[in-house]
Amino acid sequence: MIDPVQKIFRFQPDRSLYPETGADGKPVIRLDSGKFIKVWQGPNHPGVTGNMSLELTISGDEVVESKTHVGYLHRGFEKLFERRRYIQCFPTCIRMCVPEPDTNEYNLARGTEELAGIEVPETANWLRMLALEMARLQVLLRMVPGQAATMGLGLGAQWGMYFRELILDRFEELTGGRIYHMYILPGGVRGMMPDGFRERLGENLKKIDGFIKDIDKLIFHNAVFRKRTIGIGHIPADWVDHYGITGPVARAAGFKRDVRKDYPYLYYHQINFDYNIEHDSDVFARFLVRRKDLETTVDILRQIMAKMPEKGIIRAETPNVLHWRIPKGETYVRCESSRGEYGFYMVSDGSMYPRRINLRGPSYTHAVSVLERLLVNANISDISSIMVSLATCPPEIER
Repeated sequence: MIDPVQKIFRFQPDRSLYPETGADGKPVIRLDSGKFIKVWQGPNHPGVTGNMSLELTISGDEVVESKTHVGYLHRGFEKLFERRRYIQCFPTCIRMCVPEPDTNEYNLARGTEELAGIEVPETANWLRMLALEMARLQVLLRMVPGQAATMGLGLGAQWGMYFRELILDRFEELTGGRIYHMYILPGGVRGMMPDGFRERLGENLKKIDGFIKDIDKLIFHNAVFRKRTIGIGHIPADWVDHYGITGPVARAAGFKRDVRKDYPYLYYHQINFDYNIEHDSDVFARFLVRRKDLETTVDILRQIMAKMPEKGIIRAETPNVLHWRIPKGETYVRCESSRGEYGFYMVSDGSMYPRRINLRGPSYTHAVSVLERLLVNANISDISSIMVSLATCPPEIER
Protein backbone atom coordinates (compact mmCIF):
# COMPACT_ATOMS: atom_id res chain seq x y z
CA MET A 1 0.00 0.00 0.00
CA ILE A 2 1.41 3.39 -1.03
CA ASP A 3 1.58 5.95 1.75
CA PRO A 4 -0.51 9.11 1.06
CA VAL A 5 2.58 11.24 1.58
CA GLN A 6 4.37 9.26 -1.14
CA LYS A 7 1.54 9.93 -3.61
CA ILE A 8 2.08 13.66 -3.17
CA PHE A 9 5.87 13.87 -3.13
CA ARG A 10 7.30 10.79 -4.83
CA PHE A 11 8.69 11.10 -8.34
CA GLN A 12 9.73 7.99 -10.28
CA PRO A 13 12.19 8.79 -13.09
CA ASP A 14 12.58 6.57 -16.13
CA ARG A 15 15.90 4.79 -15.64
CA SER A 16 15.50 2.45 -18.62
CA LEU A 17 17.87 4.44 -20.85
CA TYR A 18 20.85 4.93 -18.52
CA PRO A 19 23.30 3.55 -17.98
CA GLU A 20 23.50 1.08 -20.81
CA THR A 21 24.38 -2.50 -19.93
CA GLY A 22 27.01 -4.62 -21.61
CA ALA A 23 26.89 -8.26 -22.65
CA ASP A 24 27.83 -9.27 -19.09
CA GLY A 25 24.80 -7.41 -17.69
CA LYS A 26 26.96 -4.81 -15.94
CA PRO A 27 26.49 -1.08 -16.55
CA VAL A 28 28.69 0.52 -19.19
CA ILE A 29 30.17 3.55 -17.46
CA ARG A 30 32.52 5.85 -19.35
CA LEU A 31 33.60 8.76 -17.24
CA ASP A 32 34.88 10.61 -20.33
CA SER A 33 31.35 10.63 -21.80
CA GLY A 34 30.34 13.50 -19.53
CA LYS A 35 27.28 11.58 -18.35
CA PHE A 36 28.83 10.30 -15.13
CA ILE A 37 30.95 11.57 -12.28
CA LYS A 38 32.76 9.67 -9.52
CA VAL A 39 32.50 10.90 -5.92
CA TRP A 40 33.56 9.48 -2.56
CA GLN A 41 31.50 9.44 0.60
CA GLY A 42 33.69 8.77 3.64
CA PRO A 43 35.68 7.67 5.48
CA ASN A 44 35.41 11.04 7.29
CA HIS A 45 31.79 11.90 6.68
CA PRO A 46 28.86 12.38 9.09
CA GLY A 47 26.70 10.13 6.92
CA VAL A 48 29.04 7.13 7.09
CA THR A 49 28.70 4.65 9.95
CA GLY A 50 32.40 4.50 10.80
CA ASN A 51 35.79 4.03 9.15
CA MET A 52 34.71 2.99 5.68
CA SER A 53 33.93 4.79 2.46
CA LEU A 54 31.75 4.45 -0.62
CA GLU A 55 33.09 4.95 -4.12
CA LEU A 56 30.04 6.24 -5.99
CA THR A 57 29.46 6.74 -9.67
CA ILE A 58 26.53 9.07 -10.21
CA SER A 59 24.50 10.33 -13.12
CA GLY A 60 22.87 13.61 -12.16
CA ASP A 61 21.87 12.93 -8.57
CA GLU A 62 21.35 9.19 -8.92
CA VAL A 63 23.79 6.41 -8.09
CA VAL A 64 24.57 4.04 -10.94
CA GLU A 65 27.38 2.12 -9.23
CA SER A 66 28.62 1.78 -5.64
CA LYS A 67 31.68 0.08 -4.15
CA THR A 68 32.39 -0.28 -0.44
CA HIS A 69 35.98 0.37 0.63
CA VAL A 70 37.45 -0.65 3.97
CA GLY A 71 41.07 -0.71 5.13
CA TYR A 72 41.08 2.41 7.28
CA LEU A 73 41.34 0.59 10.63
CA HIS A 74 44.09 -2.01 10.14
CA ARG A 75 43.49 -3.56 13.56
CA GLY A 76 43.82 -7.24 12.66
CA PHE A 77 41.82 -8.50 15.63
CA GLU A 78 41.61 -12.12 14.55
CA LYS A 79 45.36 -12.38 14.01
CA LEU A 80 46.05 -10.71 17.35
CA PHE A 81 43.96 -13.41 19.07
CA GLU A 82 46.43 -16.04 17.91
CA ARG A 83 49.21 -14.25 19.82
CA ARG A 84 47.30 -13.73 23.07
CA ARG A 85 46.22 -16.01 25.88
CA TYR A 86 42.47 -16.50 26.08
CA ILE A 87 41.98 -14.03 28.91
CA GLN A 88 44.10 -11.46 27.07
CA CYS A 89 41.71 -11.65 24.10
CA PHE A 90 38.92 -9.89 26.01
CA PRO A 91 40.34 -6.33 25.86
CA THR A 92 40.81 -6.91 22.12
CA CYS A 93 37.51 -8.58 21.19
CA ILE A 94 35.35 -5.81 22.67
CA ARG A 95 36.76 -3.39 20.09
CA MET A 96 35.34 -5.38 17.19
CA CYS A 97 32.14 -3.40 17.67
CA VAL A 98 32.48 -0.41 19.99
CA PRO A 99 28.75 0.45 20.30
CA GLU A 100 27.86 -3.07 21.53
CA PRO A 101 31.00 -4.73 22.97
CA ASP A 102 29.14 -7.10 25.33
CA THR A 103 28.15 -9.44 22.48
CA ASN A 104 31.85 -10.04 21.82
CA GLU A 105 32.49 -10.69 25.51
CA TYR A 106 29.68 -13.21 25.66
CA ASN A 107 30.69 -15.12 22.54
CA LEU A 108 34.35 -15.32 23.51
CA ALA A 109 33.50 -16.44 27.05
CA ARG A 110 30.87 -18.93 25.87
CA GLY A 111 33.16 -20.42 23.23
CA THR A 112 35.95 -20.84 25.78
CA GLU A 113 33.53 -22.50 28.20
CA GLU A 114 32.27 -24.96 25.59
CA LEU A 115 35.81 -25.95 24.61
CA ALA A 116 36.86 -26.30 28.26
CA GLY A 117 33.64 -27.98 29.46
CA ILE A 118 32.77 -25.31 32.06
CA GLU A 119 29.25 -25.01 33.48
CA VAL A 120 28.20 -21.43 34.26
CA PRO A 121 26.18 -20.81 37.47
CA GLU A 122 22.52 -19.80 37.14
CA THR A 123 22.90 -16.35 38.69
CA ALA A 124 25.81 -15.56 36.35
CA ASN A 125 23.69 -16.45 33.32
CA TRP A 126 20.93 -14.09 34.44
CA LEU A 127 23.51 -11.33 34.90
CA ARG A 128 24.86 -12.04 31.42
CA MET A 129 21.36 -11.63 30.00
CA LEU A 130 21.03 -8.36 31.90
CA ALA A 131 24.28 -7.02 30.40
CA LEU A 132 23.39 -8.14 26.86
CA GLU A 133 19.93 -6.54 26.95
CA MET A 134 21.27 -3.33 28.51
CA ALA A 135 23.79 -3.22 25.66
CA ARG A 136 21.01 -3.71 23.10
CA LEU A 137 18.95 -0.96 24.74
CA GLN A 138 21.69 1.66 24.71
CA VAL A 139 22.41 0.91 21.03
CA LEU A 140 18.74 1.25 20.05
CA LEU A 141 18.38 4.47 22.04
CA ARG A 142 21.08 5.96 19.85
CA MET A 143 20.15 4.26 16.59
CA VAL A 144 16.37 4.66 16.33
CA PRO A 145 16.20 8.47 16.65
CA GLY A 146 19.57 8.68 14.90
CA GLN A 147 17.94 7.60 11.63
CA ALA A 148 16.19 10.98 11.44
CA ALA A 149 19.53 12.72 11.99
CA THR A 150 20.64 11.44 8.56
CA MET A 151 17.93 13.72 7.15
CA GLY A 152 18.77 16.76 9.26
CA LEU A 153 16.45 16.14 12.22
CA GLY A 154 19.01 16.06 15.01
CA LEU A 155 16.74 16.68 17.98
CA GLY A 156 15.70 13.04 18.39
CA ALA A 157 19.32 11.90 18.25
CA GLN A 158 20.25 14.35 21.00
CA TRP A 159 17.36 13.08 23.12
CA GLY A 160 18.47 9.51 22.48
CA MET A 161 22.01 10.23 23.60
CA TYR A 162 20.70 11.55 26.91
CA PHE A 163 18.66 8.41 27.61
CA ARG A 164 21.59 6.27 26.46
CA GLU A 165 23.71 8.00 29.10
CA LEU A 166 21.28 6.80 31.76
CA ILE A 167 21.95 3.19 30.74
CA LEU A 168 25.69 3.87 30.62
CA ASP A 169 25.39 5.12 34.21
CA ARG A 170 23.98 1.71 35.14
CA PHE A 171 26.79 -0.02 33.22
CA GLU A 172 29.36 2.02 35.13
CA GLU A 173 27.66 1.04 38.37
CA LEU A 174 27.52 -2.66 37.44
CA THR A 175 30.89 -3.09 35.72
CA GLY A 176 33.05 -0.05 36.46
CA GLY A 177 33.12 0.98 32.78
CA ARG A 178 30.79 3.00 30.59
CA ILE A 179 31.73 1.80 27.09
CA TYR A 180 34.08 -1.19 27.47
CA HIS A 181 32.99 -3.41 30.33
CA MET A 182 34.86 -6.77 30.30
CA TYR A 183 32.15 -7.90 32.70
CA ILE A 184 31.48 -11.31 31.11
CA LEU A 185 34.47 -13.64 31.57
CA PRO A 186 34.98 -17.42 31.25
CA GLY A 187 32.99 -19.10 34.00
CA GLY A 188 30.59 -16.23 34.75
CA VAL A 189 30.71 -12.52 35.45
CA ARG A 190 32.89 -10.17 37.52
CA GLY A 191 30.38 -8.99 40.08
CA MET A 192 26.85 -8.95 41.49
CA MET A 193 24.44 -6.03 41.16
CA PRO A 194 25.10 -3.29 43.74
CA ASP A 195 22.44 -2.36 46.28
CA GLY A 196 19.59 -0.36 44.78
CA PHE A 197 20.55 -1.21 41.19
CA ARG A 198 17.14 -2.73 40.35
CA GLU A 199 15.32 0.37 41.54
CA ARG A 200 17.58 2.77 39.65
CA LEU A 201 17.35 0.76 36.43
CA GLY A 202 13.57 0.57 36.87
CA GLU A 203 13.38 4.37 37.10
CA ASN A 204 15.45 4.68 33.92
CA LEU A 205 13.11 2.31 32.07
CA LYS A 206 10.09 4.39 33.11
CA LYS A 207 11.70 7.48 31.57
CA ILE A 208 12.51 5.54 28.40
CA ASP A 209 8.83 4.52 28.11
CA GLY A 210 7.97 8.22 27.80
CA PHE A 211 10.83 8.79 25.35
CA ILE A 212 9.50 6.11 22.99
CA LYS A 213 6.17 7.98 22.78
CA ASP A 214 8.03 11.22 22.10
CA ILE A 215 10.02 9.81 19.19
CA ASP A 216 6.81 8.43 17.71
CA LYS A 217 5.47 11.98 17.56
CA LEU A 218 8.75 13.54 16.43
CA ILE A 219 9.83 10.96 13.86
CA PHE A 220 7.47 8.15 12.93
CA HIS A 221 4.42 10.45 12.61
CA ASN A 222 6.51 13.05 10.77
CA ALA A 223 5.42 13.52 7.12
CA VAL A 224 8.94 14.43 5.96
CA PHE A 225 10.49 11.40 7.66
CA ARG A 226 7.88 9.13 6.11
CA LYS A 227 8.40 10.65 2.69
CA ARG A 228 12.16 10.14 2.97
CA THR A 229 11.95 6.52 4.15
CA ILE A 230 8.84 4.77 2.80
CA GLY A 231 9.68 2.95 -0.41
CA ILE A 232 13.38 3.86 -0.10
CA GLY A 233 16.06 1.14 0.01
CA HIS A 234 13.71 -1.77 -0.65
CA ILE A 235 15.30 -5.20 -0.10
CA PRO A 236 13.54 -8.01 -2.02
CA ALA A 237 12.66 -11.11 0.01
CA ASP A 238 14.87 -13.37 -2.13
CA TRP A 239 17.96 -11.39 -1.04
CA VAL A 240 17.60 -12.40 2.61
CA ASP A 241 18.93 -15.96 2.38
CA HIS A 242 21.08 -15.28 -0.67
CA TYR A 243 23.12 -12.61 1.15
CA GLY A 244 22.81 -13.99 4.67
CA ILE A 245 20.78 -11.05 5.94
CA THR A 246 19.85 -11.34 9.63
CA GLY A 247 18.33 -9.41 12.52
CA PRO A 248 16.05 -6.37 12.09
CA VAL A 249 16.88 -6.13 8.36
CA ALA A 250 15.56 -9.66 7.80
CA ARG A 251 12.57 -9.15 10.11
CA ALA A 252 11.61 -6.00 8.18
CA ALA A 253 11.31 -8.24 5.10
CA GLY A 254 8.86 -10.53 6.89
CA PHE A 255 11.30 -13.21 8.07
CA LYS A 256 11.20 -14.55 11.62
CA ARG A 257 14.90 -14.39 12.44
CA ASP A 258 16.12 -13.98 16.02
CA VAL A 259 18.86 -16.15 17.56
CA ARG A 260 17.28 -15.74 21.01
CA LYS A 261 14.23 -17.67 19.80
CA ASP A 262 15.63 -19.79 16.96
CA TYR A 263 18.62 -21.11 18.95
CA PRO A 264 17.82 -20.22 22.59
CA TYR A 265 20.79 -19.54 24.86
CA LEU A 266 21.11 -18.42 28.47
CA TYR A 267 17.52 -18.23 29.83
CA TYR A 268 15.77 -16.55 26.92
CA HIS A 269 13.41 -19.53 26.74
CA GLN A 270 11.99 -18.32 30.07
CA ILE A 271 11.34 -14.81 28.74
CA ASN A 272 8.08 -13.89 27.04
CA PHE A 273 8.68 -11.95 23.81
CA ASP A 274 7.93 -12.34 20.12
CA TYR A 275 9.46 -11.58 16.73
CA ASN A 276 8.93 -7.98 15.62
CA ILE A 277 7.97 -8.28 11.96
CA GLU A 278 7.27 -5.87 9.11
CA HIS A 279 6.85 -6.67 5.41
CA ASP A 280 7.64 -3.59 3.31
CA SER A 281 11.41 -4.10 3.68
CA ASP A 282 12.29 -0.44 3.16
CA VAL A 283 14.09 2.07 5.38
CA PHE A 284 10.87 2.90 7.23
CA ALA A 285 10.10 -0.78 7.90
CA ARG A 286 13.60 -1.47 9.20
CA PHE A 287 13.37 1.36 11.70
CA LEU A 288 9.83 0.48 12.65
CA VAL A 289 11.16 -2.99 13.57
CA ARG A 290 13.92 -1.39 15.66
CA ARG A 291 11.42 0.91 17.32
CA LYS A 292 9.44 -2.20 18.31
CA ASP A 293 12.71 -3.86 19.41
CA LEU A 294 13.30 -0.86 21.68
CA GLU A 295 9.96 -1.43 23.39
CA THR A 296 10.56 -5.20 23.56
CA THR A 297 14.02 -4.74 25.10
CA VAL A 298 12.59 -2.57 27.89
CA ASP A 299 10.03 -5.30 28.62
CA ILE A 300 12.69 -8.05 28.56
CA LEU A 301 14.83 -6.12 31.04
CA ARG A 302 11.87 -5.86 33.41
CA GLN A 303 11.29 -9.62 33.12
CA ILE A 304 14.98 -10.33 33.79
CA MET A 305 14.95 -8.13 36.88
CA ALA A 306 11.83 -9.89 38.16
CA LYS A 307 13.21 -13.41 37.60
CA MET A 308 16.85 -12.90 38.60
CA PRO A 309 17.92 -14.48 41.92
CA GLU A 310 18.72 -12.04 44.70
CA LYS A 311 22.05 -13.77 45.31
CA GLY A 312 24.05 -16.79 44.21
CA ILE A 313 27.33 -17.97 42.73
CA ILE A 314 28.44 -15.70 39.89
CA ARG A 315 31.62 -17.45 38.72
CA ALA A 316 32.61 -21.08 38.23
CA GLU A 317 36.08 -22.20 39.25
CA THR A 318 38.63 -21.99 36.45
CA PRO A 319 42.38 -22.72 36.26
CA ASN A 320 44.94 -19.93 36.45
CA VAL A 321 43.95 -17.92 33.39
CA LEU A 322 47.57 -17.02 32.53
CA HIS A 323 48.53 -20.69 32.24
CA TRP A 324 45.22 -22.15 31.06
CA ARG A 325 45.50 -24.75 28.31
CA ILE A 326 42.14 -25.17 26.58
CA PRO A 327 41.48 -28.74 25.31
CA LYS A 328 41.80 -29.31 21.59
CA GLY A 329 38.55 -28.81 19.69
CA GLU A 330 36.33 -26.41 17.79
CA THR A 331 32.95 -24.76 18.33
CA TYR A 332 30.60 -22.10 16.98
CA VAL A 333 28.69 -19.88 19.39
CA ARG A 334 26.26 -17.10 18.58
CA CYS A 335 23.92 -14.53 20.04
CA GLU A 336 21.47 -11.93 18.78
CA SER A 337 23.04 -8.49 18.63
CA SER A 338 21.09 -5.33 17.83
CA ARG A 339 22.23 -5.82 14.21
CA GLY A 340 21.48 -9.56 13.88
CA GLU A 341 23.26 -12.88 14.32
CA TYR A 342 26.70 -12.43 15.88
CA GLY A 343 28.84 -15.56 16.00
CA PHE A 344 32.34 -16.76 16.86
CA TYR A 345 33.95 -19.80 15.28
CA MET A 346 36.70 -20.90 17.69
CA VAL A 347 39.41 -23.54 17.29
CA SER A 348 41.79 -24.69 20.03
CA ASP A 349 44.93 -26.76 19.45
CA GLY A 350 45.44 -27.57 23.14
CA SER A 351 47.83 -24.70 23.84
CA MET A 352 47.43 -21.53 25.92
CA TYR A 353 46.61 -19.57 22.75
CA PRO A 354 43.60 -19.81 20.41
CA ARG A 355 44.42 -21.47 17.11
CA ARG A 356 41.68 -19.51 15.33
CA ILE A 357 38.84 -17.16 16.27
CA ASN A 358 36.68 -15.97 13.39
CA LEU A 359 33.88 -13.43 13.74
CA ARG A 360 30.63 -13.79 11.81
CA GLY A 361 29.06 -10.33 12.12
CA PRO A 362 26.05 -9.05 10.16
CA SER A 363 27.88 -5.91 9.02
CA TYR A 364 30.07 -7.82 6.57
CA THR A 365 27.21 -8.81 4.27
CA HIS A 366 25.01 -5.79 5.03
CA ALA A 367 27.64 -3.12 4.30
CA VAL A 368 29.33 -4.74 1.31
CA SER A 369 27.21 -7.10 -0.78
CA VAL A 370 23.80 -5.69 0.16
CA LEU A 371 24.67 -1.99 0.33
CA GLU A 372 26.53 -1.97 -3.00
CA ARG A 373 23.52 -3.41 -4.79
CA LEU A 374 20.93 -1.48 -2.79
CA LEU A 375 22.39 1.93 -3.63
CA VAL A 376 22.09 1.49 -7.39
CA ASN A 377 19.38 3.90 -8.67
CA ALA A 378 19.18 5.57 -5.23
CA ASN A 379 19.27 9.35 -4.94
CA ILE A 380 22.50 10.65 -3.41
CA SER A 381 20.47 12.33 -0.65
CA ASP A 382 19.25 8.89 0.49
CA ILE A 383 22.66 7.19 0.73
CA SER A 384 23.20 7.92 4.43
CA SER A 385 19.65 6.93 5.32
CA ILE A 386 19.95 3.59 3.53
CA MET A 387 23.37 2.85 5.05
CA VAL A 388 22.25 3.65 8.60
CA SER A 389 19.14 1.51 8.16
CA LEU A 390 21.44 -1.51 7.64
CA ALA A 391 23.22 -0.77 10.96
CA THR A 392 26.75 -1.41 9.78
CA CYS A 393 29.72 -1.48 12.16
CA PRO A 394 33.00 -1.27 10.15
CA PRO A 395 35.30 -2.97 12.75
CA GLU A 396 33.21 -6.13 12.21
CA ILE A 397 34.24 -6.04 8.55
CA GLU A 398 37.90 -5.13 8.94
CA ARG A 399 38.95 -7.47 11.68
